[in-house]
Amino acid sequence: MKDSIIILSGGMDSVTMLYDYADSIALALSFDYGSKHNSKELPMAAYHCEQLGIEHIIIPLEFIKQYFHSSLLSGGEPIPEGKYDDVTMRSTVVPFRNGIMLAIAAGVAEDRNLSRILMANHSGDHAIYPDCRPAFVDAQAAAVREGTYNGVELFTPYTHWTKTDIARRGKQLGIDYAKTWSCYKGGEKHCGKCGTCQERIEALRDAGITDPTEYDSL
Repeated sequence: MKDSIIILSGGMDSVTMLYDYADSIALALSFDYGSKHNSKELPMAAYHCEQLGIEHIIIPLEFIKQYFHSSLLSGGEPIPEGKYDDVTMRSTVVPFRNGIMLAIAAGVAEDRNLSRILMANHSGDHAIYPDCRPAFVDAQAAAVREGTYNGVELFTPYTHWTKTDIARRGKQLGIDYAKTWSCYKGGEKHCGKCGTCQERIEALRDAGITDPTEYDSL
């Protein structure tokens, strides 16, 4: 039954979830919020939706770039390099980004009488991003359920998974990770040095997947 919306960035995690739950997904929502890598991610999201025959909408959120500060946003300070951890990646936090996107997804779900929102947060995000942590997910799930006439459910099955767990699932599903984007710098190729590139490299390696990614520095 096609009763779900997915928040789809075009990265490894949400693309894996797209394939994992494709039978239930009626609509994929992507957001153009002015990040340095939006122009690299969004075509990946569109590609996979086309492959699966899933409707795909890109919602512009220009106000985030205009009013918020983060190294992730165009015009912000340089993306840091190094391990994917709190010290390195703190500057990439976009304040309450997932809360904003989930609020929009809840409205769209209610409008279309869809009963579930899928979000692909995972345990590797917990130390860095407050709006990926279990406590946030539980609170937001309650808010979405209580704030919609049809009691929309927030479904986050990867919350306690590692990035490697997600890559292993993608391997089982036969996903082509060459058609995903991770690098926060948003250059012509993945930089290979920023935290998201490092996390991608480690996850694919530990999942036993030959890395199909083109890197500038490797």
